[in-house]
Amino acid sequence: MMPGDAELLADLRATVAGHGLVMLGACHDGETTRVMIGNAGSAMVAHVPGMPDADPADDPVNRWTRDVMTPIAASLGAEVVFPFDGPPWHPFVSWMTATGQAFISPLGLAIHPEFGLWFALRAALLFPTRLPLAQAEARSPCLTCVDRPCLSTCPVSAFDGETYAADACRDHLATPRGTDCMSQGCRARRACPVGTAWRYHPAHANFHMRAFAD
Repeated sequence: MMPGDAELLADLRATVAGHGLVMLGACHDGETTRVMIGNAGSAMVAHVPGMPDADPADDPVNRWTRDVMTPIAASLGAEVVFPFDGPPWHPFVSWMTATGQAFISPLGLAIHPEFGLWFALRAALLFPTRLPLAQAEARSPCLTCVDRPCLSTCPVSAFDGETYAADACRDHLATPRGTDCMSQGCRARRACPVGTAWRYHPAHANFHMRAFAD
């Protein structure tokens, strides 16, 4: 372990927090360390120019993420990769679940024990050494969720616990009945009882719903 390794991740956590981002988890991969960075809740929105009113097609979030994370990675001697770089696409969801801090929910989305479904992966930092990790073990909150309201709330039954009918979802969003999901965020996602304090603000949710619907 190099001098300062023990403080590096703490410094990284504080640095990304200054941009409305969070360190979601980390794991060793051979002799390297992979650290997952993303947003939880809507703190990021205040830092992204033009968001949430910008046209999602203008790519404001991805452009901002690259501008923020590239110099941070360089200052720490890490390589940075992004989920929007590809093809080939990096397996970000698999990387996140490998940290032991996220699990696959019945909706097919990754769920975090604290943030619930209200987080998104934005970047991964790849360090050339095995940094000391001290993460508490976590369990999927879905294991103790008996009612699973996420599977019964969708107006068009787009989720069955195994598959996702994306076309039915998009068709619904284009109708007056879809206004609630468009303005507040996916109703099935909102039905999850985990991480409600981190639920996206309506304008933030609408930004992502517009990106999906287009």
